Amino acid sequence: MDSVLSERLAAGLRDIPDYPSPGVLFKDITPLLADPELFAASVDALAAAHRAGSGAEVDVVAGVEARGFIFGAAVALSLGVGFVPIRKKGKLPHTTVSAEYTLEYGTAIIEVHEDAVHPGQRVLLLDDVLATGGTAEAAAGLLEGIGAQVVSVSFLVELEFLNGRERLAGRDVKAVLSY
Repeated sequence: MDSVLSERLAAGLRDIPDYPSPGVLFKDITPLLADPELFAASVDALAAAHRAGSGAEVDVVAGVEARGFIFGAAVALSLGVGFVPIRKKGKLPHTTVSAEYTLEYGTAIIEVHEDAVHPGQRVLLLDDVLATGGTAEAAAGLLEGIGAQVVSVSFLVELEFLNGRERLAGRDVKAVLSY
């Protein structure tokens, strides 16, 4: 992606200090989503490495609640594949598997339907921000636990100073923007 587009995408983000708790700098994506050109460009950037003929094609895209749903569903449509939601505990209606993990400001539990993917399916896992890597690590583990092959873990934004990639060591990790 060229530097002009990177700068435009970065300008579409808003920093919210001390949210959701003191000391956390939250990257708000809502201004980017409100701009159809920037939203489309971000979806294109997230999907680019997995288009037909790339050698990294996927069968399904999984997105983590809540902002990962926005990008994940759009990228799935762009790639012509299905979408799998990974949700907070208690939000899915069918039989689930779950994982507890730590965030930079607490703990959480995520779930996925036990039949969300088929053994061997190639999955692109998406979320908006890579911070400490706990959410992505838990989500990838859930998908692999039900038989998926997580081909890549991709983010719109990576907060490099939080070293989230370390928790995803051995995985293909991509970020459109890095801070």
